[in-house]
Amino acid sequence: LSIANLINELGCKVTVIPSFSSIEEIKKYKFDMLLLSNGPGNPEMATNAINIAKEFIGKMPITGICLGHQIISIALGGKAYKLKYGHRGSNHPVKYMATNKVFISTQNHGYAIDYKSLPKDVEVTHINLHDQTVEGIRVLKDKIYCVQYHPEASPGPEDSHNILNDFISLIG
Repeated sequence: LSIANLINELGCKVTVIPSFSSIEEIKKYKFDMLLLSNGPGNPEMATNAINIAKEFIGKMPITGICLGHQIISIALGGKAYKLKYGHRGSNHPVKYMATNKVFISTQNHGYAIDYKSLPKDVEVTHINLHDQTVEGIRVLKDKIYCVQYHPEASPGPEDSHNILNDFISLIG
């Protein structure tokens, strides 16, 4: 299932807009939350999306997956770097730091965020157990929560679907 379908099934109305939308266009919608989705490529090249994320930080809840996570991290001041081989497939163990629970995730990206570049108020919530890369971040004061892995995929018994409820809980 797509991320939009899963969030819709959880009771939220989802509006998909193109990545080239302007800040002014997005403001017209009066969204309750901004979700930046996955996609290909170098996140630092996604300058429009980075600017959009910067504009809405602290003004509405923001969440994202994969490329969206990287864009949000960059908008917060983090730096991306290219992985030697990338993370591909449905066998990546991810640890949720708050509970130390480990689950298997699906991933498809060639970049990661340097945890040392993130500002002090950014909490690293998830790490990849293969290489210790950042798999999730949260900024409570700004209602930001995003993950590197694909929660809409099903590598196990819907191991990571619960993160979508956490995303939705930012609205309020």
